[in-house]
Amino acid sequence: MWHLFVGGDLNAFSALFKEYYPLFHNYGFKICGNRTFTEDCLQDFFIYLYENRENLGEVNSVRAYLFISFRRAMFKAIKKERVFTDFDEYVDSLSRFEFSVEEIAIEQEFMAIQTKMVAKILNNLSKREREVIYLKYYSGLRTKEISEVMDISYQSVLNTLQKAFVKLRKTVESEAIRNILRG
Repeated sequence: MWHLFVGGDLNAFSALFKEYYPLFHNYGFKICGNRTFTEDCLQDFFIYLYENRENLGEVNSVRAYLFISFRRAMFKAIKKERVFTDFDEYVDSLSRFEFSVEEIAIEQEFMAIQTKMVAKILNNLSKREREVIYLKYYSGLRTKEISEVMDISYQSVLNTLQKAFVKLRKTVESEAIRNILRG
């Protein structure tokens, strides 16, 4: 996805935005304590990312890279806008960076719901698709190794993964739409 984003693919950018916006929103709010300021920083951060995507290089971990970059962007914005907080005060406030019991309970409950939904969705795949997903993502095997284990061609593994992801994407989107309509 990172390579597609760097290449200018809007769908890849949208996927990155959807995945990381909620995480960064919570993180940014923990840092500065101001939702509006956090949202402004996030908007500026994602615009900056998109406008400078061609200058972004290879990264080992997209998640780590984006967290580091967002944190730096927050620091820079906080330093620039001392109206919200003094930068030195901010550094001192990191020691007060705390989690509430409610946040942890909600996160655990949310993870349990997600785990059940993922299991349900994965179990709706064909046996072959489930096996390929298991070997790839739960056992950490490379595509070539999977083809050897399952005694199928390399291309068949790729095709099976592709079919599984298409089914997964459709199911997840359908579930999301149903949840929106219910809520």
